[in-house]
Formats: sequence, C-alpha cells, structure tokens
Amino acid sequence: MLIFTEEEIRKYVQINDEVIQEVEGAFTDLQSKNVQMPPIMRVDIPENNGEVDVKTAYIPGHEMFALKVSSGFFNNYKLGLPSTGGLMFLINALNGQPEALLYDNGYLTDIRTAAAGAVAAKYMAKEKVHTVGVIGAGAQARYQLMALREVRHFKEINVCGRTKKRLLEFKHEMEEKLQVKVTIKENAESVVKNSDIVITTTPATEPVIQSEWVQPGTHITAMGSDAEHKQELDPEILRKANLYVCDVISQCEVLGELRSALEQNIVEKTDGIVELGEITSQKEMARKKVDDITVADLTGTGAQDTRIALYAYKKLTEEK
Repeated sequence: MLIFTEEEIRKYVQINDEVIQEVEGAFTDLQSKNVQMPPIMRVDIPENNGEVDVKTAYIPGHEMFALKVSSGFFNNYKLGLPSTGGLMFLINALNGQPEALLYDNGYLTDIRTAAAGAVAAKYMAKEKVHTVGVIGAGAQARYQLMALREVRHFKEINVCGRTKKRLLEFKHEMEEKLQVKVTIKENAESVVKNSDIVITTTPATEPVIQSEWVQPGTHITAMGSDAEHKQELDPEILRKANLYVCDVISQCEVLGELRSALEQNIVEKTDGIVELGEITSQKEMARKKVDDITVADLTGTGAQDTRIALYAYKKLTEEK
C-alpha cells in the first residue's frame, strides 16, 4: 500500500480549475450514475467541541473509491492548532484491498469543500461581482475565496469573525494572495448587507445570518451546517430565496440548513428543491434574474471525497 504525506499532497494538489472540474464531476455523478453513498457516520466529542465524520462513496467506472475519516475540533484555535484533520484510504473496488493512504490532515477535505462552493457560485451567483462577504476567518474561509476566484472576479472582501488576531492574519494573507481589499466588519449584518456573495464557514449552532439582512441579488454558500445540531442561516432565508439548492437533499434534511426549515414548517416539503448535480448536469446557469436570491446548502458528500482522492492519487503517482 502506498502512503502519501500531507507535504507531498500539498505539493501536487492545489485549488485550480482542474480541481473544481473534478468536484463538479462528483455532483454530476450523483445524478447520472448509480453511486453507492451510505449515510455519514459521526462521533461527537462535546466536551472538547469536537466531531469525527466518516464518509465514502463508490462511483461506477472507477477502479478505487475513498473512505474518509475527518475530524473537526473547533476549540483548537485556542491551542494554536488547525480545527480540521483526518485522512483518506483508497480501496480497490475489484478486490477490496487497500491501495493507498492519503495522510492529508484534512487538506483534501478543505480543497474539495472549497471547490464545491466555487461550483455552486459558478452556476448560481450573478456574473458581475464586486464584493464577497465571509463569516469566519479560518482555513476554510481562505480556501473558499481562493476557489471562488477561479469562477468569479471580485474586488473586495468583507469579513467578520471571533478574534481580532485571526481577522488581522486573514486580512494580511488574503490581500497578499488575491490582491483585493479586505475590510474587517464589526458584525455579520454589516458583511451580509454589503456583499454580492456571502460565504458562511462556521460551526455555529444557531443562525449567524438573518433573513432581513439579505439583499436582492445575493448568493449565499452555507457550508458549516454538516451535523444535526448546527445551523448558520435563519430558516426564513430559504423561503425568501428564489432558488435553494442542496448538495444532496437527503443529507440536508438531516444535517443541513433544510433540517431546521422543515422542523419549523417554513419549508413543508422538498418537492421543489434542486440538487446541485441537477444543475451541473445541464451545464446552464441556474440564476434567472440579476436580483434573484440564491442559496447553496453544502453538507459535504462522499462522492466529492472519492473524486478528490482519485485526483490526488493520479497526480502523486504520475510523479513516481
């Protein structure tokens, strides 16, 4: 079995158009192929504000599939540690033997999550974007912006977060990497009201965005709600939106923003809800009008993990 370290993986896998196309392909696969993707298994460690998820999916036509173990310990910033970690196994789909271990410490999860946000924005956000708002200033906030830059040009970033030190580090890094102005806002309301695209990257358990803040034309990518107790959006936003899209409806019913909207009867049924793969399959813009409000609810899928792991394996073994 081949073993690859985080350092090796980072060398050969970065956010670019190729990665975004791979992740877009994962969403299309979920619509066009008989993908075997069981429900997510999760272990909570509440006393340490932590969780460990296990995700997987077999996609017909590929010789291997990924089994991913991903951790999120959201007090780690107090320890000077990253909040995410984990690894991926690649398993031979013919004989069940392990082929490779990608010891990425959560890097590939970060990359595929950011790429998913870019895919959603590619089809759902308006074409002309001036300002992007981010709630949260951690690693995923950075990756989301780097991926978004592959599909939309923007000139300014608004950001708010929990600690001044992290916000200042975020501002310095993003201004240097993306060559755009970064403004630290006092609160989420100011971020939302003054941004064309809003990205939420928090482990919040109650809404950080209220419906009345959302302006016409806004696109929201919500990627923090990936557990039954999490929530980033006021459920009224889903009713207000002209288009609400899930990565996978069955997951969002349990883990995503859809869960609280169903519990409060703000959304009564899922019949009119679209999955992102339906949009990527058609290769057409989902937004109908410039003033439409659009929302992408991303809980993370095993199909994304398999596609990014296979991509990483290909890149790594090409160099051997």
